[in-house]
Amino acid sequence: MNDLLLIAALAALGAGTVGLLAAPAVRLLRRRTVAASLSAVAVVAVAAMTAGTVTVAQAMFLSDHDLGVVMAVVGMSAVAALVPALLIGRRVVAGSRALVDAAATVGSEEGFTAPADPPTSELAALGEALAGTSARLAESQRRERALEASRRELIAWISHDLRTPLAGLRAMAESLEDGVAEDPARYHRRIRVEVDRLTGMVDDLFELSRIHAGALTLTLARVSAYDLVDEALAGAQPLAREHGVRLVGGGVAPEAVEVDGREMTRVLGNLLVNAIRATPADGTVAVGARREGGDVVLSVSDGCGGIPEQDLPRVFDTGWRGAPARTPRAAPGGHSHGDSGAGLGLAIVRGIVEAHAGRAAVRNVQGGCCFEVVLPAAPAPAGAARSA
Repeated sequence: MNDLLLIAALAALGAGTVGLLAAPAVRLLRRRTVAASLSAVAVVAVAAMTAGTVTVAQAMFLSDHDLGVVMAVVGMSAVAALVPALLIGRRVVAGSRALVDAAATVGSEEGFTAPADPPTSELAALGEALAGTSARLAESQRRERALEASRRELIAWISHDLRTPLAGLRAMAESLEDGVAEDPARYHRRIRVEVDRLTGMVDDLFELSRIHAGALTLTLARVSAYDLVDEALAGAQPLAREHGVRLVGGGVAPEAVEVDGREMTRVLGNLLVNAIRATPADGTVAVGARREGGDVVLSVSDGCGGIPEQDLPRVFDTGWRGAPARTPRAAPGGHSHGDSGAGLGLAIVRGIVEAHAGRAAVRNVQGGCCFEVVLPAAPAPAGAARSA
């Protein structure tokens, strides 16, 4: 037992000495390739084993023949350890370089493709992480391009919409100033209409900027869908009469939702104004509310003739107007009823609905299209739950 302890101590002394002497060399290789690091580890391991073996052999006073046999065995073991280390290291280095080359494509139009057959599970996991990052970056770039295109369209349309009423206001003001207006009262009424239109446009831009900035503050309260629809119909009735459009609100279930009543009334008002202006005279605009699972769906259907399928994904984009069939028509008498006609109403609808943790959608139906606002249904009152 004492001999074994002595042999173990001598082997540890020899191996430990080599390890201490090799530590600086291994440290210098910490920023080198994986192949160099693996080779260094293998060399240190073989050198430590050799030092321990030689130390023990010297202490045991082996013959030259026996010592030669031991050294031959150690040498073959060293070769057997170094060759696999070099091969594995080269494979890992090749896989790492392939992953580095592939990582350069993250965010490019071609997209990232992870190298096939990675040499280690760590490199495989890194490739999957880079693929996910590339996909998220591509989606972010797509949204950014869409927002930039929408912003440019909005600026172009707003510039056009501002230029037209401003030119009219200037012409009417000059006529009044020069005293050539045959009917000053009519000019005054027309100026008031254009000012109201500009005011509505500015209000819509301000509302949209609040939504995009996340500054929309909601005061939630339990409201019946019937009350929301009834208030919205009352506000849209004058515009519907001017356009000769019938408003139908019979299919409304008294489902409860927890919303900001003022903002949600604006949502329904925007949808109704949009539907009335897109529906021909003698047409019908129908409003409904129904329960679907845990949601309440408010719907506004018009008689616009439908929206092209390729335009449906863009309906709620800022500044979208679509086909001429959906371009707002001037009401008889030139009244605007608060609608700026700048293509912001549906974007505001989506922003307000999403702020309520809901979603807005549109689909074509026979003779027109149907806009739907899906909101979470309000939970049952505590008293009702107990009585049930």
